[in-house]
Amino acid sequence: MTVVTRFAPSPTGFLHIGGARTALFNWLYARHHGGRFMLRIEDTDRARSTDEAVCAILDSLTWLEIDSDDEPVLQSSRAARHAAVAHELLAAGGAYRCYCTPEELAEMRSAARAASLSTSYDGRWRDRDPTEAPPGVPPVIRFRAPRAGETVIADGVQGEVRTLNSQLDDMVLLRADGTPTYMLSVVVDDHDMGITHVIRGDDHLNNAARQSQLLAALGWERPTYAHIPLIHGADGARLSKRHGALGVKAYREAGYLPEAMRNYLLRLGWGHGDEEIIATEQATAWFDLDGVGRAPARFDPARLDSLNAHYLREADVDRLCREVEARSDQASAGLDAAARRALRELMPELKKRPKTLVELADNSRFIWAFRPLVPEPKAERLLTESARIMLGHLAARLATEPDWLASTLEPAVRAFAEAEELKLGAVAQPLRAAVTGRTASPGIFEVLVALGRAESLARLADAAV
Repeated sequence: MTVVTRFAPSPTGFLHIGGARTALFNWLYARHHGGRFMLRIEDTDRARSTDEAVCAILDSLTWLEIDSDDEPVLQSSRAARHAAVAHELLAAGGAYRCYCTPEELAEMRSAARAASLSTSYDGRWRDRDPTEAPPGVPPVIRFRAPRAGETVIADGVQGEVRTLNSQLDDMVLLRADGTPTYMLSVVVDDHDMGITHVIRGDDHLNNAARQSQLLAALGWERPTYAHIPLIHGADGARLSKRHGALGVKAYREAGYLPEAMRNYLLRLGWGHGDEEIIATEQATAWFDLDGVGRAPARFDPARLDSLNAHYLREADVDRLCREVEARSDQASAGLDAAARRALRELMPELKKRPKTLVELADNSRFIWAFRPLVPEPKAERLLTESARIMLGHLAARLATEPDWLASTLEPAVRAFAEAEELKLGAVAQPLRAAVTGRTASPGIFEVLVALGRAESLARLADAAV
């Protein structure tokens, strides 16, 4: 059997963290087993589904490098097929027409609540003669669900799950306007797409029993279900924006790398021993359902920052330079050749400390900043009047240096400090503030070399008295 999994988001908004994790788990499971991963856009809620949301979901999956093995399937394009299956089931006696009006259903539920009974549909048209139908009421088609016994699911994560059939009502398959419901569409699409494993959040666990009943009535093979616990915040409540959870697009804009996001999402509810840093290739080799826990995962932004910092340190210099330039205030015009060269020279040091690409871009901004620099407040405090006078003398000394190299500039600055009877820090710190406008940067001598003689001396001149 070839494993076939799917991710089936509803395009009513952005791709959130929980959805991205579900997509990743399905993708990894298929890759691990040499199978196929499919993408289905469940856009049957036409009132809330938008083309913008579809594009946003596809763009986020592309950024995460979670690729489908076929073109995405739009569920709405298969409505005729879904309706045909409902009518086949109707003809076979597995479904029936229900002529309840909305007012009648509301009255039924109100009476049930008053009597402390279940508000589920009571099956009043299940065995009633259609000739008794009230005039002018378009019927829905309901599934004739089994009432006796129980539905048992061997869930790949939750274990054996039993549901009494008496707890499930006769769900609607086709609405009064002839459009299929979500429950019908999912079952038909999973069957037609050959889905062998349905891996999704455990908020769908109740749906699995209903869908299993429908599959049995149609004589179709049931896929393996695996319901993943939802993600919670640090307070144990279901994850929401107040916990810092954003859409995947927002994390991208905030400067997280896709490989860091994949690693982080992987560890939200799945583990392999004590491993924390897990590259995608290794995740593909290790991932299976037995590593998925049954307890809700806890969302930890600090852990995401830590992982992203690791992947920034490991990232290719040229790639990071492109990312930084795209986030620079010169992105529209592009950095000039000198700034690009300096950025590349300094990137091995620049990438060591930031947690995000946004921080990295901010830490790099001094490279292409226009003169005169506007120092940060802490740097400005280093540029006292005496420090500015000292910088003027230092600039004159460095201007005589024949070789603009770190190996020659450092001894020259040390010698200058000794001659002025100053500690090295009393010279190097104002020097960094004048050249970068910051109190922290890569090594100041490497910065001087990367910026070049002319630019470095010009910045010193701007700061000097």
